[in-house]
Amino acid sequence: MAGKAIIFSAPSGSGKTTIVKHLLKSNADLGFSISASTRDRRGRTEKDGQDYYFLTPLEFKKKIDNNEFVEWEEVYEGNFYGTLKSEVQRIWDSGKNVIFDVDVKGGLNLKKYFGEKALSIFVKVPSIEILKERLHDRGTETPESLSRRLFKAQFEMTFQDKFDVVLVNENLEKSLAEAQRLYDSFKSK
Repeated sequence: MAGKAIIFSAPSGSGKTTIVKHLLKSNADLGFSISASTRDRRGRTEKDGQDYYFLTPLEFKKKIDNNEFVEWEEVYEGNFYGTLKSEVQRIWDSGKNVIFDVDVKGGLNLKKYFGEKALSIFVKVPSIEILKERLHDRGTETPESLSRRLFKAQFEMTFQDKFDVVLVNENLEKSLAEAQRLYDSFKSK
């Protein structure tokens, strides 16, 4: 049944994006909610309307004023992210359930907004040391940004009990199978 929302949230480096991409590839009845953001594009590979809806701070503010967001927040100083109501409606109108890949605060806000129509899943790694290793291995972090992300991750992990399910991503194959099982069970309700 279309019209449901499945929300994946996690600290950076926990594997939520890998899980979401796998579910999208494996389930034709899922549509990905593209977030709006004021941050700069990373390199030349990110595309507007595909990776994010890239907005100027003024455009973002106008959308806030017009109540066009399901949820929004300033994730990092000067970088705003949000979920457009029109984006969710676009996916539901296509007969699909919507899947979100959002930060922890955004995930909690989405769960509150959608209520019983949503399943919220917190993805975490077994330890901060493993998270540090994963973030370092990406090769995209400076020592300062790595430190910032780890500090934020420790804080975000204190909210895991507010999600419907906590998925420990220790073994990727097992995590992918569990995420599929959770989605199958949720959509059949």
